[in-house]
Amino acid sequence: MKFGFDIDDTLINLREHAFHIYNKKLNKNVGTDIFLALQTLEIHEAFGLTAEEGFKMWNSLVDEIYYTSCPPIQNSLEALQELDHQGHEIYYITARPKEHGERTKKWMTKQGFPMQEGRFYCGMKDEEKIQIIRKLKLDYYFDDKPAVLETLANEQLKVYVMNQSYNTHVNIPRITSWTELRNIITQ
Repeated sequence: MKFGFDIDDTLINLREHAFHIYNKKLNKNVGTDIFLALQTLEIHEAFGLTAEEGFKMWNSLVDEIYYTSCPPIQNSLEALQELDHQGHEIYYITARPKEHGERTKKWMTKQGFPMQEGRFYCGMKDEEKIQIIRKLKLDYYFDDKPAVLETLANEQLKVYVMNQSYNTHVNIPRITSWTELRNIITQ
């Protein structure tokens, strides 16, 4: 089968990792409970930053956010390694800027995520992401972003939302732990 995965906040805890970096850089101690209650993808409001300040902060820290010790979401690495071992095709489809594509692939490989040539797509807007997903004729697709998932909800593929505080309103099958993947694909 063919599986597609977004990376950030679907396979790795990027926002929470960035949240801890913001705390350190801003010399603040905003609690994780605040992070877990955020209803937006962006994290700047938790630190009292405007959207513009948040954008500038993110861009100034992007290398540290993307390429340091960002942890995988629990069991995501093992779940994808198992899919790979079983011979399934794994595709990564991320909206990370194109200039981060090669470094992201290397970082993912170093973390142990299975990576095959020609199965990594990056640097696109949501509509382009949707077109790639359609073109690949995936059997399953997993993402955290409501706009992408809602657009794909009526497609032939099985779409799942990775549970995050900002997507609880999405009425699409939900995955709350990567240990659920085995049961999902055997249904």
